[in-house]
Amino acid sequence: MYPMATDSSNGANSGRAGLDTEAFSAPTVFAPGEDKLTEQELRALSPQEMIWRHRSVAGLSEALIMMVDDEQLNIEMTQAFLIEAGYTQFVHTDLPEQAMAMLRKERPGVLLLDLSMPKVSGLDILTEMRDDPLTRHVPVIVLTSNIDPQVKLKALALGAMDFLSKPVDPSELGLRIRNTLAASAYRDYLGHHDALTALPNKLRYRKEAAALLGQARAEGTSGAFLHIGVDGLGRVNDALGRVIGDQLLQRVAKRLASCVQTEAGGELSSENANPTLYRFDGDEFAVLVPYMDGIHSAAAFINRLLEDATVSFQRPGAPEVFVSCSVGISVFPTDGSDADVLMRNAGLALRHAKQAGPHRYEFFSPRFTEQAQSRLDLGAELRHALSRDQIELMFTPRVELATGRLVAAQAIVRWNHPSGRIIEGDELMDLAGTTEMDMALTEWVFEQVNKHSRNWKATNLQAVPVAVKASLAHIQLRDLAYLINAALSGGLEPRLVSVELQQLPADANVAKSDAAAIAALRKRGMRFALDRFGATASVAQLRKLMVDEIKIDSSFMGDLEKDATVQAMLLGLGDLARRLKLNCVASGVDNAQQVGFLKKHGWDQAQGMFFGAPLSAINFAARWLARAGKPTRVAGSDGGPHSG
Repeated sequence: MYPMATDSSNGANSGRAGLDTEAFSAPTVFAPGEDKLTEQELRALSPQEMIWRHRSVAGLSEALIMMVDDEQLNIEMTQAFLIEAGYTQFVHTDLPEQAMAMLRKERPGVLLLDLSMPKVSGLDILTEMRDDPLTRHVPVIVLTSNIDPQVKLKALALGAMDFLSKPVDPSELGLRIRNTLAASAYRDYLGHHDALTALPNKLRYRKEAAALLGQARAEGTSGAFLHIGVDGLGRVNDALGRVIGDQLLQRVAKRLASCVQTEAGGELSSENANPTLYRFDGDEFAVLVPYMDGIHSAAAFINRLLEDATVSFQRPGAPEVFVSCSVGISVFPTDGSDADVLMRNAGLALRHAKQAGPHRYEFFSPRFTEQAQSRLDLGAELRHALSRDQIELMFTPRVELATGRLVAAQAIVRWNHPSGRIIEGDELMDLAGTTEMDMALTEWVFEQVNKHSRNWKATNLQAVPVAVKASLAHIQLRDLAYLINAALSGGLEPRLVSVELQQLPADANVAKSDAAAIAALRKRGMRFALDRFGATASVAQLRKLMVDEIKIDSSFMGDLEKDATVQAMLLGLGDLARRLKLNCVASGVDNAQQVGFLKKHGWDQAQGMFFGAPLSAINFAARWLARAGKPTRVAGSDGGPHSG
């Protein structure tokens, strides 16, 4: 029989090897007996789902185990057991004052820690470990003969994961070590993998990218960062729900993983690394290409990614839906030598690829960064532009095509930037949305429309309704209704304003309270339109949001004369508006041929440069607004030469 374990608090040198003392000639950590559990029994007692499910814990026996105990004999006996149990990596110290330095250097997978030690106690070490970011996450198993419950609670409160009282059964210690390592490995797995797709996540992407760049610098090689974005995932989420969207992401992930795996050992692999796929963020994936002998060598791989990532799905009774991906590429070292810079550049390239259309790829260009920085700077300056009187409201005429009569004015917000650049219309509204200035700018527009309408009436001019654009990308309908009601309370006449809604949510879900607020405004004489119809506004939105007119996106006019398909689309849109008894407005009309086509096919109204350039309120009134009771006919609206 082995003697009962003794606590190391008996003296600074108690239990040290080399002392010819019978009391310390036998192990003091392990309990008496040789009845260790078999490997099969150990596995039966282990949390199977945690340990064996994840490949990251397959090498538990290779984990580094560290022990701090002031009794050298305890260390030696523990090391002997660990070797017998298959653990090959073991470091130790019987000088607790050196424990923290060793911990920071070795970074063990688990620490076996005695509590009662001279000079520096185990509780002192736990406290210091908790305060050090390098050691606070090292799993700790406390081994001690101190059975005081308060001591145990304090040790656990300081971060110890497990607590074993001496004497410790070797089999139990082995099981505790196995489970602690498994839990740590599982935590590490979760911290470095995406839960939805099981792919390595952004954190691991960043770490491995930094390591790859260091190796590439040393070897003088090139490679690439590929960012892959799912086209239109937001529309799928809005229309079918996030469950379907998540399933779609899982399918895309599997297809991308299969494509990337086929490149292992190929021309895009380095001596030490293969192309690797990651889940980057939201609808975005990333691929690290460790080696690339010129851009042409990656082109075939990128095309395969685009093709393989295209998935389709079909709901009962609905047409088949195809979802594609776009790719943005940054090349190192050409586009940067820092991981964060290359990630940013790949992201910029991806956004430009998506803006150009779905299912495309784009290599990074320095002009992308210049544009992004310019937009950021402009956004910051826009906050001061209103107070510095750099913003003005311009007006263009809207014409009734059948009679040539002026029926409305289109309000255009113009920013006269100090640099001499003019930013106006949709570009300025989009910029306001990205800088959270859209509410302030929209409120300012209503105030200006109210002021100018009053001035026109005060001078006995025939005031016409003013069409005002309002983006719902960042403004809620309820907030827009609040702004409109505030303008009406300030004296704006409902019949003298029309609100053109842009950037509606894809599903156009409208809360009952919001719908009621819009309905109340329409009853008061306000008119609402769906702007950019056929581009960012759709028939699905028209079904769910009550409006008075649709305004066709100006891109249709640009292709009208040379594209029969566009002509057919316009005829269909005009017919749709008539059947729904909605006013239909064509925007972007620039020449007499376009006017002739619209008039021939019975379109209601049109606006564009053909009818007149944007003018200030005073100049617009002087040119287009007649005296009260005298309708104004716009020159050129008959399809002949424009003279206005």
